[in-house]
Amino acid sequence: MIRIAKPGDAKAVAPLIIQAMDELANKFSNTTDETKTLGLFEYFFSQKNNQYSYENTLVFEESRQILGSLNAYDGGQLIELRKNFTDYLQAHHDLKDFHPAEETEAGEFYLDTISVAPSAQGRGIGKQLIDAGIKWAKKMGHKKIGLLVEVENEKALRLYQSKGFTIQNKKEFMGGLYFHMIFRINS
Repeated sequence: MIRIAKPGDAKAVAPLIIQAMDELANKFSNTTDETKTLGLFEYFFSQKNNQYSYENTLVFEESRQILGSLNAYDGGQLIELRKNFTDYLQAHHDLKDFHPAEETEAGEFYLDTISVAPSAQGRGIGKQLIDAGIKWAKKMGHKKIGLLVEVENEKALRLYQSKGFTIQNKKEFMGGLYFHMIFRINS
């Protein structure tokens, strides 16, 4: 079942966010210490008004276990949602002059992280989360959904293309090269 996340889901969802972000999670936390990175994302998931908040997350739950998550928000709110996060990083993680490029833009509902627990992969949970993200965007009145996928991640690229996403362009973000993909919502 897919449901809206709750603050108490932090311990289950933070590892999924980190899994989706891969090396970017350590860049944001300014450490390779997995415990510190996990703590950072647990903290922000449980808080309001930031891009990794439970407020911006759907989870796939089965038998009281969270097996997947989708984190998404209005791209036009990225700067506002990122501010609490980057201010905290500068104060507590010694990230000075940290101003990552904007990975999304106004006018698109941005799917920031989509992740399925390794033990549950191959069961269609990712597809269900993407479908739920599309419904969420449509319900909010968006006409376009965007996401980034690493250029080398052919499996994810095929998945998004199978769901109707098309490559808009290539984009550099925090030292990596990504495809910016778009899904257009029909009225």
